[in-house]
Amino acid sequence: MKKRKTAFSGYKFCGLLFALLLSLCVFAQTSDDQFRKPLKEVIAEIQNRFGVAIRYPEELVKDKWVTYADWRFRPLLEETLNNILSSQDLTFAKEGDKRYKLQAYQYHLKTVEEGKEQLAYLSSLYSDEQSWQKRKDSLRTCFWSALRLSKMPARPSSKPIITPLRKFADYTVQNIAIETLPGLYVCGSLYRPLKAKGKLPVILNPDGHFARGRYREDCQYRCAMQAKMGTMAFSYDLFGWEGESILQISPADHRRSLVQSIQVLNTERILDYLLSLKNVDTSRVAITGASGGGSQTMLMTALDKRITLSVPVAMLSSYHSGGCPCESGMGVHLCGGGTNNAEIAAIAAPRPMLVVSDGGDWTQHVPENEFPFLQRIYGFYGKTESVQNAHIPTDKHDYGINKRRAMYAFIARQFGLNTTSVKNAKGEFDEAGVTIEKDNVLKVFGDKGENLPSNAVKGFDNVTKIFNDAVQ
Repeated sequence: MKKRKTAFSGYKFCGLLFALLLSLCVFAQTSDDQFRKPLKEVIAEIQNRFGVAIRYPEELVKDKWVTYADWRFRPLLEETLNNILSSQDLTFAKEGDKRYKLQAYQYHLKTVEEGKEQLAYLSSLYSDEQSWQKRKDSLRTCFWSALRLSKMPARPSSKPIITPLRKFADYTVQNIAIETLPGLYVCGSLYRPLKAKGKLPVILNPDGHFARGRYREDCQYRCAMQAKMGTMAFSYDLFGWEGESILQISPADHRRSLVQSIQVLNTERILDYLLSLKNVDTSRVAITGASGGGSQTMLMTALDKRITLSVPVAMLSSYHSGGCPCESGMGVHLCGGGTNNAEIAAIAAPRPMLVVSDGGDWTQHVPENEFPFLQRIYGFYGKTESVQNAHIPTDKHDYGINKRRAMYAFIARQFGLNTTSVKNAKGEFDEAGVTIEKDNVLKVFGDKGENLPSNAVKGFDNVTKIFNDAVQ
């Protein structure tokens, strides 16, 4: 008995040993250590193999390794780059013939071809007004939820803080601060015709990521011109970027996702205030902005049906969703299984919209890609003429004079405005009659914030808390 037991134990041991050896063999076949290489070494190999130069900051590749490195190579360079860099949350950009740079993965950016493919897919989801309306309503509901504003916070009972009127040729300016949450203020300037008659249209002018914010010349030009044409024009600070909002949070905190929700809430409160004024025509409400202001223009028009006309500038693109969390940080572009700025802009249909694009940024393909997509959706309502594209191939990423002139003409035509006083002898829109004010003159709370209300909250953590309390 003992011998048989010993023999049986020997067989059992051999079986266990075989299983162990087999598992080690399988591990050896699948272990990533065998083909693991430092990312920096792999990049050098790519450069040698394909004869290209690749630049990158050292901290981007430091201490990074690529598993199965050699197995990721492909016959084509860019396919190889995608295959290797995707494992590191990195991407690349072409800088010239055989020159590339590496950069952190940009969640908001696709290729032009990927943008076209998404537009084709989205187009397959609807074929008429009814099917589009279903998609549109679903997206709008998701946007409000993603922004955490499905339940709109209670409005503070405080009255707006308004500075004395400043008079110029044909228009006036007042600075206004509106409390949007307890202790949180949005500041802007309201431009009005000097001699207003009848009900006036309203034009919101959200700001983008430009130096000096809403105080720069091009913003003052367009708001003053809008007023001279017979409208109320309101420009306001991009939260946490420039202006008086940085009295409450640090500019470093502008790149926080919640800023997108606060920016939407600020615009809603501004619109509430302006539409409460007695001499406002609530049937003529426009919004226009460039870059990040263009993102706000598209999103706010999609969210708020009170806006009857929109002019997004230098921003509408199927492959770029906005490079700042204030534009895309709350995930609105993930709604409906994935959307993009072209579809978000299309929610404006059939309300009039002018898309202003240029040859110097991600709007360069609007005439052949995004604009036909918009025309098709406006066609569901029989309103293809209500969406237009002013493409300026020689322009760069800005809200320059060419873009402003296209906007003036579109709004004047749609709202039935008299443009005689703002045109020169050649029939061109002429901004010469606008007075450019110094930055500090456009502030509500004083040059150094000395008049900031005592209840004003400071610090992003405190802003987050009051927002969370308000939306519970």
